[in-house]
Amino acid sequence: MHQAPSPSTPPTSETPSWEGDAERAAEVLTQLRQWAAKLGFSQIGIADVDLSSAEPGLLAWLARGFHGEMHYMASHGLKRARPAELVPGTVRVITARMDYLPASVGEGWQRIEWDRLQRPDAATVSMYARGRDYHKVLRARLQKLADQLAAHLGPLGYRVFTDSAPVLEVELASRSGLGWRGKHTLLLSREAGSAFFLGEIYVDVALPVTAPEAAHCGSCTACIDVCPTQAIVGEQQVDARRCISYLTIEHPGEIPEALRPLMGNHIYGCDDCQLICPWNKFAARAQIPDFDVREPLRDPDLLSLWAWDESTFLRLTEGSPIRRIGLGRWQRNIAVALGNARRRTGDEALVQRIQQVLQAWLAQPTAGTDVALVAPHVHWALQP
Repeated sequence: MHQAPSPSTPPTSETPSWEGDAERAAEVLTQLRQWAAKLGFSQIGIADVDLSSAEPGLLAWLARGFHGEMHYMASHGLKRARPAELVPGTVRVITARMDYLPASVGEGWQRIEWDRLQRPDAATVSMYARGRDYHKVLRARLQKLADQLAAHLGPLGYRVFTDSAPVLEVELASRSGLGWRGKHTLLLSREAGSAFFLGEIYVDVALPVTAPEAAHCGSCTACIDVCPTQAIVGEQQVDARRCISYLTIEHPGEIPEALRPLMGNHIYGCDDCQLICPWNKFAARAQIPDFDVREPLRDPDLLSLWAWDESTFLRLTEGSPIRRIGLGRWQRNIAVALGNARRRTGDEALVQRIQQVLQAWLAQPTAGTDVALVAPHVHWALQP
């Protein structure tokens, strides 16, 4: 935990208690929410650290191998479901929601995205990745929020997280009232759909716990039905090995041939289960400019992105979550999409152009790329 100036601070006898002082507890929570709003967060909750009821589900998911090559999901054992073991002294978790739908996106954004998916020459990048890397944005703002709380309360041990450690983010968020776990496993909110990021602050102060929210999916199975690769194998059960987000981002090797035709023009992530969700008609716009769409990703086409060399890739993905997959995976993903475009389009000129650029790449691969990874996908894309 962190408390200036020491980077590791155990719980102290000076830690305040709100037992029997509901008025003081409400005041602290109100103040916390006000600070959070100024930092661009849309909602704050407080969760207890007893997640024991979530452990069997986590273990069963891992046992079925649904985490694929994400070995880090298993490497920490049950610390993911035991906050007090991950960060000793933790007694509460502050959960935070930050909306990411770009402010420039108007009404009907879901229809626009569906239209893009139907255009063979277009490139589809998940909405959350079109702006600045959310890890950097949330981590810095959570740190500021924690610092403000420490200044207000006095001695405080804390540590901030955002998709960066073995943390059951959706479980904590749902228990603290930020929403409920949808059938696609993402958190859903009646106020904001699912177009938001989550962050946490582990603290050694017994802040008042906020109430959870009931689920509101009912009998709807739209997210399960729409998944291109049928990765949602049951309610709240995703086999990551089939998920397009996993295949284009986390998967380090060759994409299974049987799944390539199902990926369409997705080249980084997949929003299909969110686009179809009725609750996303309430998706809230980002309150900060960090998530505005960067110009190269405003309406990209596959051939333009394929033309990027290593220096262009690094320059145009600086500060973006896309950079971490590297040029090799980026080209692997685009090669699959180009192969799908070849087979889907009725535009013979486009077919010929795709064949030309792919054959040219085989003759002289892009400098700096992972040829062993990309080449099999290029060969596949050129097959009849």
